[in-house]
Amino acid sequence: MAASIITNHKALRHAIHAVDVSELRLCNQGGKFADLPCRLNVRQSVKTVQLWPKLRNTLTMKTAAFAIPNENDESGRSGSHACSDDQVLMPFENNYSSSDLYEEAVDSVPESGSGVFQMVEHSVNLASLLDKLKAVHLHVLASEQWNATRLKSCHKNYMESAINLIHYLALKCLDNEPLKDDLALISLLNLEMVNSSVLASLITCIELLKNLQLKSVRTNKKASPEICTKIYQQKKGHFAIDTLRTKAYSNRELLLGPLQGSKLNHIMTTVGEEALESETLIADLIKAGTSIIRINCAHGSPEIWSEIIRRVKQSSQMLEAPCRILMDLAGPKLRTDDLKPGPCVVKISPKKNATGNVIFPAQVWLSHKGAGAPPPHLSPDAVLFIDDQKFFSEIKVGDALRFFDARGKKRMLKISRVCHVFSGTGFMAECTRTAYVSSGTELYIKRKKGRFPVGKVVDVPARESFIRLRVGDLLIISRDGTCDQDNFKGHKSGAYRITCSSGYLFDAVKPGERIAFDDGKIWGVIKGTSISEIVVSITHAGLRGTKLGSQKSINIPDSNVRFEGVTSKDLVDLDFVASHADMVGVSFIRDTRDIIVLRQELEKRKLQNLGIVLKIETRSGFEKLPLLLLEAMKSSNPLGVMIARGDLAVECGWERLADIQEEILSISSAAHVPVIWATQVLESLVKSGVPTRAEITDVASGRRASCIMLNKGRHIVEAVSTLDNILNSNSKQMKAEVRSLVPSNHLF
Repeated sequence: MAASIITNHKALRHAIHAVDVSELRLCNQGGKFADLPCRLNVRQSVKTVQLWPKLRNTLTMKTAAFAIPNENDESGRSGSHACSDDQVLMPFENNYSSSDLYEEAVDSVPESGSGVFQMVEHSVNLASLLDKLKAVHLHVLASEQWNATRLKSCHKNYMESAINLIHYLALKCLDNEPLKDDLALISLLNLEMVNSSVLASLITCIELLKNLQLKSVRTNKKASPEICTKIYQQKKGHFAIDTLRTKAYSNRELLLGPLQGSKLNHIMTTVGEEALESETLIADLIKAGTSIIRINCAHGSPEIWSEIIRRVKQSSQMLEAPCRILMDLAGPKLRTDDLKPGPCVVKISPKKNATGNVIFPAQVWLSHKGAGAPPPHLSPDAVLFIDDQKFFSEIKVGDALRFFDARGKKRMLKISRVCHVFSGTGFMAECTRTAYVSSGTELYIKRKKGRFPVGKVVDVPARESFIRLRVGDLLIISRDGTCDQDNFKGHKSGAYRITCSSGYLFDAVKPGERIAFDDGKIWGVIKGTSISEIVVSITHAGLRGTKLGSQKSINIPDSNVRFEGVTSKDLVDLDFVASHADMVGVSFIRDTRDIIVLRQELEKRKLQNLGIVLKIETRSGFEKLPLLLLEAMKSSNPLGVMIARGDLAVECGWERLADIQEEILSISSAAHVPVIWATQVLESLVKSGVPTRAEITDVASGRRASCIMLNKGRHIVEAVSTLDNILNSNSKQMKAEVRSLVPSNHLF
């Protein structure tokens, strides 16, 4: 009677690799034990069998699965389910030598015509399948010899990983679909899951097939355990499956740091100048689950970066939670220049219903300019700083603050509550009518005894300028960033105007090529070019137009632009990164020459321990990723890859992004390099406080990466907490009501 192996134990689901011949103890009702190779079909004439995993150098064994007869006794459905690529350590009760275990495995396999070997023999031609695998094996070895010179230049720390990457590329270049189908018929090997140990997986499978072939011929004799001993020996050495897995884990820890507790992934959070507005933001992020803080050198200054890093180290030490620092070099990214600043005025707007009636007054935070941002549990609609400290001693809850706004309209703020913050006292006030408040606005209290002047509003920031582009609009991009433009229609052509000081843009584009702005939110076609100007016709924007502001990205996917890999600004910033950060992110990598320049600069500064993160965000970077990795492996620096999906989607096409990120994950896995999953992760949650369904499933897919990155936003702390819960949720644990349906539930 055929039996289906049903994995019902959390550890087992992580214990068996698709091609790793794990030692599994099979116990039937009579109590006899037998070792079985992973993913082979199991056929035992028993009602119930138990599966016991045996781990190396351990003494205790534990029930991990059981098998029950198939209802219709169909041999075609009697195989085990697919196994994951992870591994778990489980203690074993008795200590057996490897030769004893394999001899027992051979002894335990049924020798009747209904056994596993007869079934496999009828499913596929074992001799033909074995020949195909041997040919693939030889092709993989030949590719290693072909790249011997390139591999010799790799650092010794990455030698095995570089060789396995070459093996993976050799395997991928073959048309293996027929071979995959044949292997699937006997549930022996999944070629899609051997990335991290290609050679060892192929050799193991070949030896297993030899054993199957031998057994199918010698049905009346016991198979010699020599073949199984070869498999056992294959598990040892530089290219053993366990060794290469350990190498991948080691590379991850060297770059990202060790995971704390039972966590499975790192969480990286991007912060900027806004982190300095709150005394507790950094600490709150680390409490919520952040283990890496990212700083983008394209924004801010060394003074701001230093303060952020100081707070990170202070909070990390106080909370006893390790937190590393990644600093991204700006790179040669094309961006719009700063637009002319808007007025220094803040708009205060109460919430209104469809008929225009106020349903909730605007919440305004009032404090001295040195008191800092409001507490994190408050979410004011506006923040006003007052220059006079005496203001706070004159007012109390219930007072009405009168003022004239920027339009000369009479308005009022009513004090609703008082809050004590680190640097003083602040007040929450309510405003029931729309007001525009600018620097210099004078507030006063009107009481029964008269009018008491209070103070002036100061440090109101300038409003962000933007232009709103619609389909059909003309946009002129000017090289001259010194011209005084108001950015609105006023040019003789009736076009909007922005500037871009990068000469790369004007030297590369041609009429008819596409151009994108702000990570693809706006698209256009180039209509004309000159030395100093580019004329663009907008072809894609929102129905009501789309805003284009300062420092927004510009992509020209159809142009072959030759960028400087590491800019002069990057070299200046690298000196700061070297003394303050654990990792450096290299933006817009396109060619191995960019890696060579970076390596030379790191060698000059003797930074052999600084982690390097290759940000893959261009078509060229994606297409040349294996070459980039092999070039980066020439140094001893910890190495990682970031999938920067924003620019990558614009450069390569939205419809290709899913396949591209899968390919990056596979290549990085073959190179044993950790991956950072980035761009728009839980973006709706970060900005609005409510995630979309697609964002949740995106995070679930991202669990295959070593680290997931969140960008800054108003609800970033809540987003980090949610991400941490998703990444570490035990969703695979069987619910109580479902477990009750399992006949052998008492065994677990």
